[in-house]
Amino acid sequence: MSLLSFFGCGPSKAPEYPSDTLTTRDGSEITIHFYKHASLSIEVGGKRIYVDPVSAYANYASLPKGDIVLITHSHYDHLDIEAVDRILTPDTEVVCDRTSAEAFEMNCYTMRPGSVATPRDYVKIEAVAAYNTSAGHLQFHPREREDCGYVLTIGGTRIYLAGDTEPTPEMKSLKNIDIAFLPVNQPYTMTVDQAVEAVKILRPAIFYPYHYGEVEEKTDLERLTRELEGITEVRIRPME
Repeated sequence: MSLLSFFGCGPSKAPEYPSDTLTTRDGSEITIHFYKHASLSIEVGGKRIYVDPVSAYANYASLPKGDIVLITHSHYDHLDIEAVDRILTPDTEVVCDRTSAEAFEMNCYTMRPGSVATPRDYVKIEAVAAYNTSAGHLQFHPREREDCGYVLTIGGTRIYLAGDTEPTPEMKSLKNIDIAFLPVNQPYTMTVDQAVEAVKILRPAIFYPYHYGEVEEKTDLERLTRELEGITEVRIRPME
């Protein structure tokens, strides 16, 4: 039996944004809404978990309010206070790395690699170290800053949102990942070869390349898909 049961793809409540709807291991239904770059949201039980909302990537004023806002790190294309403000309610929980937490006047779940939080009873969030490992690239996302990727467990399904990183020992040690979002752009995150390496280790049922585009060197999505044939289902969504 497949790890995940798919209902197929369809438009989200905001028709300009594509979405995938699927069921988790325990039969819950979730919908992933794709905006641009590293900005997306996960809808479950009428609640929205927003990931790295940025005003340039979606019209957040027109979207439902957030139950949880998840920030991976403090770069401008991941942390945008204006975008966060548009989806906040008095009850919204913000979960973020320690550097991003300094930008908020409200209390946050401040995460460091290895931290675990349960801001709502339907999701567990585990922070995973996110950093560069290649010589000449270490300054982009230095390990000591403690940027975060996150593993979300919803309905028994484990969704890995890697943030900005290259393959790391922490990433390679992850187990039972069902869905993986990995960044694939140079020189800031993974090469195609590194993404292929990471997917072959993680073995998710579905791999979504994200955080690609907006740089001079284009990501070869065709080669990425070809090299992972038979390993995982590669789903390309328009997030450039």
